[in-house]
Amino acid sequence: MATKKTNGQKNPNAKAEAQAPLMVNAQYIKDLSFENPSPLTQTGVEERPAISVHIEAQAHNIADRAYEVVLRIRVDAKRKENQVFLLDLEYAGAFTIGSEVPEEYLRPILMIECPRILFPFARHIVATTTQEAGFPSLLLTPVDFAELYQQQVAQEQKETSKSKQPEVLQ
Repeated sequence: MATKKTNGQKNPNAKAEAQAPLMVNAQYIKDLSFENPSPLTQTGVEERPAISVHIEAQAHNIADRAYEVVLRIRVDAKRKENQVFLLDLEYAGAFTIGSEVPEEYLRPILMIECPRILFPFARHIVATTTQEAGFPSLLLTPVDFAELYQQQVAQEQKETSKSKQPEVLQ
C-alpha cells in the first residue's frame, strides 16, 4: 500500500491504520437450522404465535490476539402447544485485537463490541430466513450486549461464590 505524502510528511492515518485496536478478519454463518414442522401452523390462523428469542455470545482464542466470536440466536415460535417454527443461527466473526489493547479489556471487547458488530448481519439472516420460509419477516430488536455481558459476569461471580462456600455436613 502506497503512503500518501503531504508537505513532505507521511500520511498521518498510516500509523492508525497499522495499529487498529480491533480488526474484523471474517464474518460467516457457522450453523443455520430452520424447522417448519407443519404447513397447518400457517394457514387460516389469526392468532399470532408466541415468539421467544434467546441470544448469547461466546468467544475463544484461535491464534495470538485472534479470536472467533460466535453469536448464537435461537427463535422459538409456538401457537398454544404447537411448534410454528424453530430457528437456530450461529453467526461468527474472526477478530484480531491489537497488541496495544491491555489484557483486562480483551474480554469486554470480545463480549460486547464484537457481538455488536455481528448483530446487524445476524438480524438480517433471521429476517430473510423467516420470510423465505413463508412467515412474516422477523426483525429482532436491538440488543444491549453490555447488559448481557454484565449479567454473564454477575452469574459467574455468583457461581464462584457458591463453590467457595464450605459444605455443611449433616
